[in-house]
Amino acid sequence: MANIRSFKGIRPVRSKVHLVATRPYYSYKKNVLKAKLEDNPFTFLHIINPEFGAQIKTKPNSTERFLQVKQKFQQFLNEGILLTDEQSHLYIYRQSRDGMIVSGFFAGVSVDDYLNGAIKIHEQTLTAREDVFTNYLDTVGFNAEPVLLTYEGQAPIQQMLDTYLASRPEYEFTTTDRITHEVWVLSAPDSAQICAAFQNVPALYIADGHHRSASSARYTQQLRANKPKYPEAADYFLGFLVDEKEVQIAAFHRLLKSTNGLDLKGLMAILSNEGSIEKLAGPQLPEKKHDIHIYMEKTWLKFRPNLNFINDQDPIETLDSFILSDLILKPIFGIVDLKTSDQVEFVPGIEPLQKIIDTIDANKFQVAFLLHPASINDVKKVADAGLNMPPKSTWVEPKLRSGLTIYSLEA
Repeated sequence: MANIRSFKGIRPVRSKVHLVATRPYYSYKKNVLKAKLEDNPFTFLHIINPEFGAQIKTKPNSTERFLQVKQKFQQFLNEGILLTDEQSHLYIYRQSRDGMIVSGFFAGVSVDDYLNGAIKIHEQTLTAREDVFTNYLDTVGFNAEPVLLTYEGQAPIQQMLDTYLASRPEYEFTTTDRITHEVWVLSAPDSAQICAAFQNVPALYIADGHHRSASSARYTQQLRANKPKYPEAADYFLGFLVDEKEVQIAAFHRLLKSTNGLDLKGLMAILSNEGSIEKLAGPQLPEKKHDIHIYMEKTWLKFRPNLNFINDQDPIETLDSFILSDLILKPIFGIVDLKTSDQVEFVPGIEPLQKIIDTIDANKFQVAFLLHPASINDVKKVADAGLNMPPKSTWVEPKLRSGLTIYSLEA
């Protein structure tokens, strides 16, 4: 059973929504971030970077810096760049690009569901990052970047979605990355109907945003321990709920800086003892699960491990990211911990294949391993078993905009 709530969204005025909403600040290169801050006074990036251009700055990730974020946020409200809805709503968001169309609901998602396991996770979080995010929430009092969650589709939910998607949206704009963004504001009765329909959803699965959800849970637990009364909104965090069939999953490929002197012939000889290895006519991505493609010395290979090496009963050991580490990276190249190794670069599967080829040919890295993407069922099996996927196993789309619909923890 999934418990969600409607909320009084804080969002850009219609005339400025295309200027306010932004990719997360950490996704921009420094020179691009600087240019956006210089050229656009309305971007949400100014809230996240409140001291841009200041001569004296506070320490990053400090309470003093977060207080500056809160003050800048209040300034956007005072100047009418952002508005607060008078009633509580759910919000439908649709993202469209190159044939990929994803639609779902912005909603408050229950912290208690996260704590009791009704919200399933598949990734470990770092305590240090949780500490930073929890302090951030405690200081600024809002969620601006939603956690992406998936659910098993339900007919009543889809019918409501279809009804609104056929109508004119509140927002519609296209960004320079050729993504079209649309937002609909559900009526109060329709919002209540959808909240009730989610009671029939057996579980929610976090697709992206494990640290944000973990930090939200810690923030709520701290409130419960320290304050006898606090706003009901703080029992929830901002989520974007999407039918699992619409989520797009790409692989993360691995590039190695060094082969420790092992050449192509030697690698092929070793791998021939672990499965089948053959040369490919040219560059191509793996078409089947458990196929691993390799690019080295301007040669393309396809490696398929012997199936008796794979434990089909263990949802982790069936993942190609695990197989690559277990059969190749650890025993052959000594890469024991992907989290700490400085020898591995991760490349999202959405990147052009030519970029990987150019990187290897320029000798920036010596060998590339390309993986087949995990499926949503793979992710669910890991989460249902209470396990954690290996680092960088999935690149999940959609990537969401910050500042499009903001959730107040203090309302």
